[in-house]
This record gives sequence, structure tokens and C-alpha cells, in this order.
Amino acid sequence: MAQSNAVEMKGITKTFGRVNANHDVDFVLKKGEILSVLGENGSGKTTLMNILSGVYFPDEGEIYVNGEEVSICSPKDALDLGIGMVHQHFKLVDVLSATENIILGLEGKTRLNLKSVRETVVSLINSYGFELDPDKKIYEMSVSEKQTVEIVKMLYRGADILILDEPTAVLTPQETNKLFEVLRNMRSDGKSIIIITHKLNEVMEISDRVTVLRKGEQVGEVMTAESSIEQLTELMVGEKVNLDIDRKDPVNPQKRLAISHLTVNGPEGVKSVKDANFEVYSGEILGVAGIAGSGQKELLEAIAGLKKISEGNISYFSPEGLEEDLTQMNPAQIQERKICFSFVPEDRLGMGLVASMDLPANMMVRLLKTDHAMFPDRKEPERMADEIIRQLDVSTPGLNVPIRQLSGGNVQKLLVGREISMDPNVLMVAYPVRGLDIQSSYTIYHLLNEQKENGVAVICIIEDLDVLLELCDRIIVLCDGEIAGTLDARNATKEQIGLLMTGQTEDQKDE
Repeated sequence: MAQSNAVEMKGITKTFGRVNANHDVDFVLKKGEILSVLGENGSGKTTLMNILSGVYFPDEGEIYVNGEEVSICSPKDALDLGIGMVHQHFKLVDVLSATENIILGLEGKTRLNLKSVRETVVSLINSYGFELDPDKKIYEMSVSEKQTVEIVKMLYRGADILILDEPTAVLTPQETNKLFEVLRNMRSDGKSIIIITHKLNEVMEISDRVTVLRKGEQVGEVMTAESSIEQLTELMVGEKVNLDIDRKDPVNPQKRLAISHLTVNGPEGVKSVKDANFEVYSGEILGVAGIAGSGQKELLEAIAGLKKISEGNISYFSPEGLEEDLTQMNPAQIQERKICFSFVPEDRLGMGLVASMDLPANMMVRLLKTDHAMFPDRKEPERMADEIIRQLDVSTPGLNVPIRQLSGGNVQKLLVGREISMDPNVLMVAYPVRGLDIQSSYTIYHLLNEQKENGVAVICIIEDLDVLLELCDRIIVLCDGEIAGTLDARNATKEQIGLLMTGQTEDQKDE
């Protein structure tokens, strides 16, 4: 028996000024299926789902829910039709419990029967296999628990159609597996689920069907079981993309950094990095893994001289074998010692680039740290900017536009390209492919490999554990600011990393 359609969108068009976010898109979601929506950054997938969930209203097109044409003007209209969207950034009140957040904002009687609400919430939790304490406060919860609250909130409000935006972006492999079990249980109960994601391995694992968007238009619709990662990538990009990362063994690795008992204080005196001890070698890529907020970016910022350390030492060993104590040095002092560090921070516009300045000026800012001429020459920054635009396929109207006018992905390309172009001895990158499409991401991975082969010591934070395992030589795993373990990336597994990220051991994982 053929599946009937839960949602059908016909000829959907949405523009923002001169930008065509969606153009004449046809989209179908069947009842009782898990559908993945794929596309590069700017392909229109999130806009299309925002239209379905009532955040935007289409300029043209029709929407049918359960066979009837509908008009969705707000998220409330969408929920009334059984459509709920769980966004990447959760909308929860920290000081309230899970149950209180689930009913917050709902119309009802003057006097609320919280006991009855809790019973319904517990029933939903048990029905689908969620792991959630309904009485736990949000501020006490892990990211996966908060996500569970958002999903249960939608189910409590009657959603039969769920849209999940990048649901595994900050989950450990174990948490991802649990989420997928829940989603399969929901599918078995007749729920229809849409997942917006960029992780192709997970698309192949969880979805029944895939819809692919490119430049605002639908370019493909395939059954997952009949497809492959290579086919999906080609549909997304419009051409074949080499998804292989050629990891070579380190050649003549030499110690570049020695981190000893490093402790960094975060807000309100809370330690963001605690007693970290490790070494970094030339000609290798050292990965840093951890749940969001485990101290990854603070660790790199401390090494770069951007954060004061409260305890410990940072020692640098030059290619000539000289040792320098960098413990209390800021970036300017490090540069004065002719130590070439390059750092791609997580905050690309706040810390990495100047939003109001054009491309050559942002190159010049970096060059001024090594060139102390009173009247710096603009030719070299322009040459650098031109080279980065060409090599990384940066989309820009020209060299002389302010950085803030570029998309987030193009800003990231410029920042990564600029730091690599400085010929560093140590290159640190925090989330270097965040906001980039798959083709640009692999260009960055290949550039990092080139740096490694040139003898650079590379330290990188990457959220995608599959990539981290394929790209890196060693991986240190942070848990609540502490190094929980160091793994050989050639022999490690995602499951091992996930256990270390949550402070568990092999013996505890099945308890």
C-alpha cells in the first residue's frame, strides 16, 4: 500500500531583496517516513523549512497538509496543523523544569494541574524511549537533554510532523545513536520527520528518502537505500567531489609545543581548562574533541596568547632547537620573538577579521604585525587577497567591499586562507569549516594536510568526528576542561571518543 503525503509544497518561491532563496520548489513528505533535506550553505533548505513551520510566508506557491490546502502565517498556525520545528538554538527557560518548559506559553485554565501535565509528559517519554527527567531544571541538563525537551514539547503540543535542524551538531556518537532510536520509534508510530543536516554518513543511516536543494531549487529526490554518499554529494555540488583525505604518516616529527599543567579561568572564576598536559609536534595534525563548552577554544586561545593562564607553562621549541617560554606572552610579544603562530579563532568577525574593512585591509592588519613600515604597501595585501579568492573560490563582488557584506562561509574562507598564507610554524584552527559547503570544506582539509606535509604543527578543533578521525594523527579529548585521553586517530573509533567526551569508561557505557 502506497504511503499518503503528510505535506506537499508546490512551486514555492521566496526572495529576500535580490536574493532568490527558493525558486519554484516542489517538496513532498510522506506519512511515517524520515526525510533528509540536503544542500550546501545558501541552498535554501532552512528557508524552505522555515516556510513550512510558519517563520516565513512564501511569495508564491501552495502548501498542502494531509491533502488539504493550507495557509501557514505563523508558527502557531503550523502547530495547529501538527507541524513543529526544533531549531539549532533551543528556546528554553533555564530556571524552569522540563515539564514547565513543555507547557510554557500554552493557553489553558486559570489554575494549572501540573501533576496531570507531568503524567502526560512521562507517558510521551516512555512511549518513544526518551531519556529525560521531567523535574530536572534546564540549567542542569546536557545538550542532548535540552534537545529532548524541545522534541517532547512539540509532541505534547500535538505535532505529527517534526522538523529537526542539524539535530546531531553538538551530540556525542552515543547521544546520536539514542536520538536515532527515538526517531525510528516515532516513525513506527506514524510520525513524519524532516532532518536538515550536512552529515552524509548520518543521512545514509537514518533517512528513508533524501531531497536535495541547490541554489534555491530542488535538484534531486532519491531513496536513501538506492543512493550513495558520492551521488548525494554530486547532486549537492553539481559536480564530482573528491571526498578522500590523503593522510600521510608524520615525517621527522619534532617537538614544537609542550603544554604543562595548563589551567585557564573562565567567567566568574570557573576553570575552563584544568591541568592540561600534552605535546605538539611538527608534521602532524593534532585534533581536539569535546562536547561544546568543554574548553576547546579556550585552550587554543591560551596557547595563542589571547587568554591569560592562571597556572602552568607553555614552551615553544623552534626548528633550530631553541626553547622559549610563552607562558605570559601576548600575541604581539610572540611575534616580536619571530615565532610564527597562525590562529583561526571561533569568533571570525569579533576576533579574526575587521567587519568594516575591505579584503586587502584585513590582509594588511595581519601583515602589519611583521612589517613595521610607516606607510605600508597595499600591493602585497591585494596580491594575498587575490590569491585566497582564487584558491578557495571566495564569492565576492570585489576586493574593496567591507568584509561584513560577505556571507559567513566566504568570511571563513578568507580567514583560513589568510592565516595559512603567513607560513606559520604552528597553525591553530577552531572550527575551520563551520559555515562552508562540502566542496570548500574538503579544500580546507587538503590545505591543512599540505601544512602538515610542509612541517607545520597543526592543532584543529572540528565538530565532525568522522573527519577528525580521518584527518588527524592524534586526538586529545576534553571533558569539562580536563584532558580525558589522547588517542591515535588511525586506531580510534567514534564510540571511544564519545565515551571520553562524556567522562565515561568502556565499563560504564552499558550501565
